Amino acid sequence: MQKSSVVVVADKTSLKRPFIFANAVHMALCFFMLRMTVIWHRDLIQTGKMIPSISVAMMYVIEVGCLLLSVLGVFGACKGKRWCLILYAAGMAAASQTIIIRTALSYQDVYEKRVVREESKLLAMMPLTAPNKANRTLLHNIQEELECCGLIEGYKDWGASIPASCNCHYPGKCVRLRGSATIGAPKNQYVYREPCLPIYLSELKLAFSLVMAIQFGSGVFWIILLAMSIKLMGQIKRKQEFIALLQSNRYVPGAF
Repeated sequence: MQKSSVVVVADKTSLKRPFIFANAVHMALCFFMLRMTVIWHRDLIQTGKMIPSISVAMMYVIEVGCLLLSVLGVFGACKGKRWCLILYAAGMAAASQTIIIRTALSYQDVYEKRVVREESKLLAMMPLTAPNKANRTLLHNIQEELECCGLIEGYKDWGASIPASCNCHYPGKCVRLRGSATIGAPKNQYVYREPCLPIYLSELKLAFSLVMAIQFGSGVFWIILLAMSIKLMGQIKRKQEFIALLQSNRYVPGAF
């Protein structure tokens, strides 16, 4: 009877299964983020874009480290190893504190300074009547993706050389060029009405905000996992003490 009661008490109070499930979700997310980082890094190398190696290395370390921490936590929960959970809790505490503080401190730099930097880079391409080949390719890609034309004054920024990437196929977003609209431009041509700079900056701010939200959410999720691991360590300790008490024949009903 004592053996069955031990099982019942352990099942009622154990966080083992929820902890393992939460870490399984965390491992899947870490693996997905690691895979996306590898694809992104490979694309950057193929296109010849240069980024700080420290930033790339930090991303790999964080993602691989979190993946290994979850493996360690699941192993500790399955085997009842408190030392594994202690290492897991220490790692999660350091990771969550780092990412939350880093996100809070870098928000202004990422959201404001980088947006201003990108805006200045695009404005430096003006006038669009004589951009270099690299700038022209970049602008064509932006126009096709965002369905816009020009940077500030729309199609007028291109003068008489309106590129094919400005051609509009959606009536609600088009403007029809008249003979006097742009000197030298084809008559009765349909191009996108909106300029690209406001749309591009809006999309950029949204992307930065999403990245910040994901980082902050990850920190909060790690804090939850940390709390679960601490609670689970206490349950494992009580279970071990209870088993030791049963084996010593000094068990008093109601003590646990």
